Amino acid sequence: MQQAPSSRSNGARSRAVVCLSGGMDSAVCAAIAAREHDTYALHFSYGQRTEQRELASARAIATELQLAKFLPLTIDIFRIIGGSALTDTTIEVPDAPADENKIGGAIPVTYVPFRNAHFLSAAVSWAEVLGAETIYIGAVEQDSSGYPDCRPAYYQAFQQLIRTGTRDGSIRVETPLISMRKHEIVRRGLELSAPFHVTWSCYTGNQAACGTCESCILRLRAFAEAGVDDPIPYATDWKQTANAPKGERV
Repeated sequence: MQQAPSSRSNGARSRAVVCLSGGMDSAVCAAIAAREHDTYALHFSYGQRTEQRELASARAIATELQLAKFLPLTIDIFRIIGGSALTDTTIEVPDAPADENKIGGAIPVTYVPFRNAHFLSAAVSWAEVLGAETIYIGAVEQDSSGYPDCRPAYYQAFQQLIRTGTRDGSIRVETPLISMRKHEIVRRGLELSAPFHVTWSCYTGNQAACGTCESCILRLRAFAEAGVDDPIPYATDWKQTANAPKGERV
């Protein structure tokens, strides 16, 4: 397939590819990208526990934001390799620590080894075909679980790989949320009318979010600190849980 010409050649807006997981961060990232680009969403099903729920959320986000195209890809490598609680059913997804300040203190078992490099590689390939100039990914370093592939240095290194390994080396990786706190991401999303009501962040639940995994706790805390209610359903009353004595989280 030939590379598409740059979308600037006919006066149209430039193109961008966004890695769209279906979570709140990727929804805000997609809303940011869509302000300035014709945005093409790339979603990955990789054998994660909530694979179908995340796919439905990502597709709904793309629809709500009227993105140019939604491309779902399936990769089986992480399920086969294992080693992560998200893809290996023999490893239990833990509840968040009772002391929430300990979240991110060590790399948790929910880390999927080198996952974002695979996502970015596919995004770069599609960007070259589309003639897209920019790739967006909603990586967050602050208020996160401490995954090593969500650090600024990781994306700086990947940018160098793009410079040396693509047709003209001009594709840029943008991580607009990486230095933001989670509550700041919620507020930015509200400013952009990001469709939080269709997003999904839980590591285990498919109908209702569990409310106890690290991802749920980080998300719920973010909405609480932003002063707004999280619009998705939860199986656990987080406010009651948060007020419980340490060690008594339900």
